Amino acid sequence: MRITPLLLLHAAVLVSCAPPRCDPGVRGLCRPRVEEKPKCSDVSLSYCDDMPYAHTMFPNIVGHKTREEAESGAEYLLISVVESLLGGQCNPDIRMLGCAVLAPRCENANILKPCRSTCEAVRKRCSHAFEGIEMAWPYFLDCDRFFVSDQEGCYDPLEGLAAQQDVAAVDDMEVFAAEDPSIRMQYSYYSNAQLTSVLKRTEERCSDIARTYSIGRSLEGRELLVIEFSDNPGQHELLEPEMKYIGNMHGNEVLGRQLLIYLAQYLCSEYLQGNERIQTLINTTRIHILPSMNPDGYEMALSGLQDSSYGDEEGQRYDDAGRNNAQNIDLNRNFPDLTTIVYGRRRTKGHRTDHVPIPDYYWFGKVAPETYAVMKWIRSIPFVLSASFHGGDLVVSYPYDLSKHPLEHDMFSPTPDDQVFKLLSRTYANAHERMANENARCATSRHIEKGIVNGARWSNFAGGMQDFNYLHTNCFEVTVELGCEKFPPEDELFNSWHENHEALIAFMEAAHRGIKGVVKDEEGNGIKGARISVRGIRHDITTAENGDYWRLLTPGIHIVSASAPGFTRALKRIRLPPRMAGRVDFVLQRAASEPSTRWGQEEDDSIPSMGIYERFDPFNQYERYTLMNDGSQDRQERVEKPWWWSYFTMSGGPAPTWLLKHY
Repeated sequence: MRITPLLLLHAAVLVSCAPPRCDPGVRGLCRPRVEEKPKCSDVSLSYCDDMPYAHTMFPNIVGHKTREEAESGAEYLLISVVESLLGGQCNPDIRMLGCAVLAPRCENANILKPCRSTCEAVRKRCSHAFEGIEMAWPYFLDCDRFFVSDQEGCYDPLEGLAAQQDVAAVDDMEVFAAEDPSIRMQYSYYSNAQLTSVLKRTEERCSDIARTYSIGRSLEGRELLVIEFSDNPGQHELLEPEMKYIGNMHGNEVLGRQLLIYLAQYLCSEYLQGNERIQTLINTTRIHILPSMNPDGYEMALSGLQDSSYGDEEGQRYDDAGRNNAQNIDLNRNFPDLTTIVYGRRRTKGHRTDHVPIPDYYWFGKVAPETYAVMKWIRSIPFVLSASFHGGDLVVSYPYDLSKHPLEHDMFSPTPDDQVFKLLSRTYANAHERMANENARCATSRHIEKGIVNGARWSNFAGGMQDFNYLHTNCFEVTVELGCEKFPPEDELFNSWHENHEALIAFMEAAHRGIKGVVKDEEGNGIKGARISVRGIRHDITTAENGDYWRLLTPGIHIVSASAPGFTRALKRIRLPPRMAGRVDFVLQRAASEPSTRWGQEEDDSIPSMGIYERFDPFNQYERYTLMNDGSQDRQERVEKPWWWSYFTMSGGPAPTWLLKHY
């Protein structure tokens, strides 16, 4: 390009007309810039127009310099939608608390900060709601950073709300006292976030008898959340039996998941209303409820259902999408196959069918994180009774699940406790409104007698959870199939709850069937790991940490003995009346010499890889497998973002990663 003299002249004129540059070295050339002092202005943020003050100031407490900057931020977007996100919970408390930071109170050209005590009270009351949608507590509601103490001259941004809430609470109590608590249940399928929120709210409402805790995470990072009911949550109490319910092991079999959520709500409500039966149950039993063992599969099943036409012309509904976990592992085939080991040794003199160790070779296969978490859970608590809930038939199935047939054909394959398992299964089936009715059958039903069936005769397979419970621990577990449809429509949930709720209660009460007691030495100390044997039943149970035990039995006369290494055996003859629990204590005397016993020793030499019972993942294979599965990819990148994430990122601004709970 050619530069003409005219262009050069024009540029020179422009330079000469420009104001002189500010040079700090030349006196008088630079004048100090006078910044306008912030003033109080009207509150003009539309979602904050009901605050108990009329004036605010910018920059606000988090540093937004103007109203426009505050309105365009993710913080203001959050408070504008928080009522919908939290399903109406903590409204308007969270919104007004946020407004106190984003549009703070201004008096005499000074910002007044909100009270820390108000923030802490709201966080205590509402943090579970954010956990329920897998959202972190918002950074701008950090009670220590942006709120001050009463001594520093704060104000309560929620003033005036307390009186309104007290009136509303009284009205709610009057309505609640008059209505059936089950009416308060929402008969629709809950998302994983909603499940967490409901359990947390139930824990908060019944904090004296309820506690939530996690036993681990699924492959995709979702919490395996348990809610516990007891008069002393978090503690094992002497002679108080522990039982568990597990739902949604197969992600597409969803009714059990929903029923267990309702059960948690029901137990809480009925206890508070003074239901003597429920109060007695909770005061004498420690109850653990895991509504969803396979939350990843459930998400897949739910999305598959929404993406499908919800059935074809012949009425066939969507079936197996989401059955397995995120690794495509069937969790009810993923437990150690101890039944095959027992079958292989049943002709060996002195063989036993209890506390069978996990073989070392098991850990070199694919062990799902959900399976691993449940196994550790089962081993950590002295469970007595359990039920796992499935769908696809209407029946209670009991062990063994694996057939003893040499070619593994379906075949009646009872445990040594067959009569006890039949009693437990009938307890649920008979209390159910339809299950024991011979006319209430599904098209696939086979070999079912009055609502119960032996698992191996009905659907033979290895690696099931109920066989593992029985052969590895003291726990007796059955499988409850809740109906012909795996994913029934929501309009059937109300009837399903009423069909099952009495059976759910009656089965929990069955944890008290049989005998219980304490095994002590002559000094009165409880003996951990003592064996309780019943003549004619080749299956022992062992005492817990303080020497207490529970042995489920049928009514009748039994010869019961207690033994432990270093002690002489004690024997008692008992008569157990129907529907009653007996108390049978033992005092063991020190033996002159150690009796011959296999308890606590290495297993039979014919199975050299077995190891002792206490060995659990001895080669740390699970951790290695998990790390290998993660590869070099950051775990949080592999975990999917919450359902609300796209709403906060579609504007194209900086991603508000402070909303992510695990970022």
